[in-house]
Amino acid sequence: MTVELSSGTAKPLLPLSAKTVLFALIGVLYVYTLVTNESFLFNKSDPEWAHIAPFKMWLLPHGMAAAFALFLGPFQFSERLRRKYLAVHKTFGYLYIAGCFIGAPLGIYIEWFEERLGAARSFTMAAGADAVLWIFATSMALWMIRTKRMQQHRQWMIRSFACALIFLEVRAISVFFHVPETLSETVVWCCVAAAYPIADLVLQIDEMLRQRARTART
Repeated sequence: MTVELSSGTAKPLLPLSAKTVLFALIGVLYVYTLVTNESFLFNKSDPEWAHIAPFKMWLLPHGMAAAFALFLGPFQFSERLRRKYLAVHKTFGYLYIAGCFIGAPLGIYIEWFEERLGAARSFTMAAGADAVLWIFATSMALWMIRTKRMQQHRQWMIRSFACALIFLEVRAISVFFHVPETLSETVVWCCVAAAYPIADLVLQIDEMLRQRARTART
């Protein structure tokens, strides 16, 4: 995923087929989370509205900012978008950054607010860890593109998007595997801890495929 790239040709992160499958799975994750965990958005009588009422004024900007990042992130992987619509590519990239820098700190505040209502402090700490990792990776990616280090920029943006996906992963795992509430903290912390390693696994696979392609040409 890139925020801004030069007009020169850049190799795609993964082959088209692999990338298509990857983002198809992410799309399924979006829909599954919306239908199962966030369905209260379409039901005004859902008890969840009463739960979020004390902090809904903070939840709206947090949710919108994070949703922008989650929605726009996959478009930044598109080489076609970058080549044909560079201005759109850059705009989407900076909106993603804004979503991260707004959504992540508000996520910490909301968890701290819920802690005052009785939630475990571990959730606040997990939200803080996720926010720090997400902001750090995004900041590094921005710095790399500003200094014209394209490869490092892509690497850090993949780590950034992996952190953004934690929101979906936690909810999808909890619902799909019927995780009891007592183990919710464990799921959250596992997803936070796995974000960078999963991103680096994608990078390793990418490098392996590139080496295989270079070998095939020789």
